[in-house]
Amino acid sequence: MIDSGRGPAVVLLHGFPHTERLWELVVPRLSATWRLIAPDLVRGGSALELADRTEQLLDGLRINRATVVAIDAGVPAAVGFAVTRPERTDRLVVMEAILPGVAGAESLLERGQPWWFGFHQVPGLAERVLAGHEREYVEWFLNVGTADGTGIGPELTAAFASAYTGTVALAGAFAHYRAMPRNAQELAPLLTEKSLDLPVLAIGSQPVGPALAAQLRTAAPDLTSVQLDNCGHLIPLDAPDRLLAELLPWLERDSTPG
Repeated sequence: MIDSGRGPAVVLLHGFPHTERLWELVVPRLSATWRLIAPDLVRGGSALELADRTEQLLDGLRINRATVVAIDAGVPAAVGFAVTRPERTDRLVVMEAILPGVAGAESLLERGQPWWFGFHQVPGLAERVLAGHEREYVEWFLNVGTADGTGIGPELTAAFASAYTGTVALAGAFAHYRAMPRNAQELAPLLTEKSLDLPVLAIGSQPVGPALAAQLRTAAPDLTSVQLDNCGHLIPLDAPDRLLAELLPWLERDSTPG
């Protein structure tokens, strides 16, 4: 876990196949004015389960309120935390994910979900098939997650792959995907019943683009949507300076809607 800096708290939630090191290129700048908390989410779960874990983390650190920043499989947890614990959430930043069961992403999904969603959801299958080939599998996602397809370098690739080595680690990671039907049943209705009455920033790149912002438009009256062109899915590693250029002034602005 990363716990760095001093100031108002910001929780950073990564996705798959990442670790908290996904944020390491933006931590130095952000930690100058914010306290950054980046937990290990290799072991996944449903949105509301992970929201509970996030609350337990903040309780353990004696932090009452935080801004939550999330990408990929961390996004359902971040949205779940914000919608169920508005009194503990200052702001919400979400990047490059789809919320199961929430309207707005139809154009992105018109050809179906990504192939790995179904593969990861079959209980017990993917971890057995991939055992012994974790490095190759993780590296594929890291390569396609960068705009030029070159990945994130051998040292960080090895660190990510190590976190997902073995059937137990893989099964924990695939819990993110196996929870998608539950997220559709639990989280999607909450977003129709409750508003996200706080500033929300949705950042898209490739391949999700503006779809996540479209999903949140009805639930989030104070929504800012940003699209980073020529940027891969791994925004904090592929375009850290461009991410900071959007994130820092938004975090510092007042919270007046519109």
